[in-house]
Amino acid sequence: MEQAALFTIFGGTGDLAKRKLYPSLFRLYKKGNLTKHFAVIGTARRPWSDDHYREIVRETIQDLAPTEEEAQEFSNHFYYLSHNVNDTEHYDQLKDLADELDEKYDLQGNRIYYLAMAPQFFGTIVSHLKSQEILTTTGYNRLVIEKPFGFDYDSANELNNEIRDVFPEQDIFRIDHYLGKEMIQNISVIRFANNIFESLWNNRYIENVQITFSEALGVEDRGGYYEHSGALKDMVQNHILQVVALLAMEVPTSFSNKSIREEKVKVLQAIRRYNPEEVLQNFVRGQYDAGTLDGKDFVAYHDEPNVAEDSLMETFVAGKFMIDNFRWSGVPFYIRTGKRMTEKGTRINIVFKQVPVNVFSSEQEDVSSEEELPQNILTIYIQPTEGFSLTLNGKRIGQGFTTEPVKLDFRQSAEVTENSPEAYEKLLLDALNGDGTNFSHWDEVANSWEIVDRIRNTWDQTTPGFPNYASGTMGPQCAFDLLAKNGHEWAWQPDQWYRERGKLD
Repeated sequence: MEQAALFTIFGGTGDLAKRKLYPSLFRLYKKGNLTKHFAVIGTARRPWSDDHYREIVRETIQDLAPTEEEAQEFSNHFYYLSHNVNDTEHYDQLKDLADELDEKYDLQGNRIYYLAMAPQFFGTIVSHLKSQEILTTTGYNRLVIEKPFGFDYDSANELNNEIRDVFPEQDIFRIDHYLGKEMIQNISVIRFANNIFESLWNNRYIENVQITFSEALGVEDRGGYYEHSGALKDMVQNHILQVVALLAMEVPTSFSNKSIREEKVKVLQAIRRYNPEEVLQNFVRGQYDAGTLDGKDFVAYHDEPNVAEDSLMETFVAGKFMIDNFRWSGVPFYIRTGKRMTEKGTRINIVFKQVPVNVFSSEQEDVSSEEELPQNILTIYIQPTEGFSLTLNGKRIGQGFTTEPVKLDFRQSAEVTENSPEAYEKLLLDALNGDGTNFSHWDEVANSWEIVDRIRNTWDQTTPGFPNYASGTMGPQCAFDLLAKNGHEWAWQPDQWYRERGKLD
């Protein structure tokens, strides 16, 4: 169904716009969600012309194999305005262009403002949108914001107050692109559409939950940003806590934005707030050193561009969240994320409790009668592969009742994955439809910062022994000790495969 809207992208010459936004808008154009009644204004400081801007836009969509006619027609809807966000006069020019395009394309006053810039400019931009009367009265005005939303609770709250002075909460769309990923959205379906799982989704049957966001890359050219963020703020405060909320929330009364948000907020409120001593017991951090994996050498974090030689910023975080409610009391939610790990992968492991008695223990070969069966594990693969698997115990072929683990496995085909909507495409369409289900509400952001600030403030009072894990490994030893002291272990350990073959020390 065709949508009518004017997109104004602040930061229109940036990497995000070129890598994600323009290709996603083109996909929506190809599918008919955007056709004749849309326009895009790109703003930034660079003195570009409309023609140069359109040429850049056409370059960004070449991987999508447009025809020459498609690329031309699509890019003709794009307009550029050289813009200083602090200059009031420039907002007057923006208003004139927006009103002109509204009339030219019959956009009915519908406007989406996308802030693809640093958060320190958000307050200035939204206040000028109001003061210079760029906001329309005949259609909708929606604000889309990229992370990070503040750098702690106080700054996020101040920023939120500035924005809420102009936009009501229902018109604020805080992007967390992981919420647009197919298998993240599939979590709710796996839970609530399958009684085999929902009936077991509690502390009676689940021993622990493990969430891993592993990155094989280092900080690359993001050293300057990472020195002020680190893994805790970059990944845990937003992506990981959102996944925890989706996994742990109660069944919503309806699958609506309001109902889902209410249940997610309840989970975040129930996550135990640790005191400093508990933080040190339940959260560990790391920084990657030089290392070699499969014949490739990698430098240490402190040797990366724009990183201080004596940097104490973490590139790895592992921890244990406890959710103090009836469903999850006593079940640890283990999380870990890091740079320069063995493999790129995002996955969730739901580890179920053992059967009370292994009646087949006497049938096992070369094991004591105390031997436990392998645990049942539901794995949800988020990326790079998409799908899920369930590890069960079955009978080994042959005499007797010797057991062995078997895996029920489903992975989306490469063709399906390649042709499925990209996260930003889905989120932009949600914004067009006014659907905030897959965006972060302020109550979620506030609770997440409250949790993370306690960890950050405690860490800032101690000096870590960095670096403490080699590039190519799955993090420092303390991350494995964290689980071991509770009698648990990480279900996903891809580094073992490389070690067994002599490709990793």
